[in-house]
Amino acid sequence: MKHIDPALALRAALDLASAGIRCFPCRADKRPTTPHGFLDATADPAGLRELWRLYPGVLVALPTGAANGIDVLDVDPRHDGDVFLAEVESKLPPTLTLQTLSGGRHLYFIHADGLRNSAGKIARGIDVRADGGYAIHWASAGLPVLANHPIAPWPDWLLAGLISPPNPERSAALRRVPSERTLAALVRFVASSAEGERNNRLFWAACRVGEMVGQAGLTFEFAVAILTDAAERAGLPREEAARTARSGLERAAHGR
Repeated sequence: MKHIDPALALRAALDLASAGIRCFPCRADKRPTTPHGFLDATADPAGLRELWRLYPGVLVALPTGAANGIDVLDVDPRHDGDVFLAEVESKLPPTLTLQTLSGGRHLYFIHADGLRNSAGKIARGIDVRADGGYAIHWASAGLPVLANHPIAPWPDWLLAGLISPPNPERSAALRRVPSERTLAALVRFVASSAEGERNNRLFWAACRVGEMVGQAGLTFEFAVAILTDAAERAGLPREEAARTARSGLERAAHGR
């Protein structure tokens, strides 16, 4: 990796922020420069400029998980992660894939509710960056984009090996009241969609919101309205957005 000027890193962070992605600066060794790490991340241009003024960094990092609606599958060839990837690659959906500094890959997936960081849970050299973590955006450091596809949902077969079986009592308690923070994150996730991924993001978010309908006054029609508005802000035609939102909400309702 060639030397990167912090000003160039800031420019890359501002580009990501224009798509609604929260970012923060890191050192060349991937450690955050900010006092609170990924908790200091922001998508506000003025906020990013202030972060880089106070805590300049040469790498751009983004919080993974619900904060940005993005998870990252980290394939490390130094620990044989490439062996596992070669075995399963034909079963993976096309998705955004970046080369890492170690010669590995970062495969981006739409955040799956409940998914947290893990190391080697499904195979040696395969780590997951999700809730509670962050990932360096290596393309901002000049490394190649290996596959420039829209970010895909996790394949069910892979996700099953990453999320622990739910505790029924805890799950029931969580279902009683929908989290306003989660709802806001899902709306933000839809509103920040880029062309080519808007319908997929909207449908996935609608399925997640659909699991919350009926709790604490959240109605089906209100859910349709807020998701449609968010998708329209992302550039999706309103009628198309409403159809996709209803489809995802109805799918969640039938699955309950």
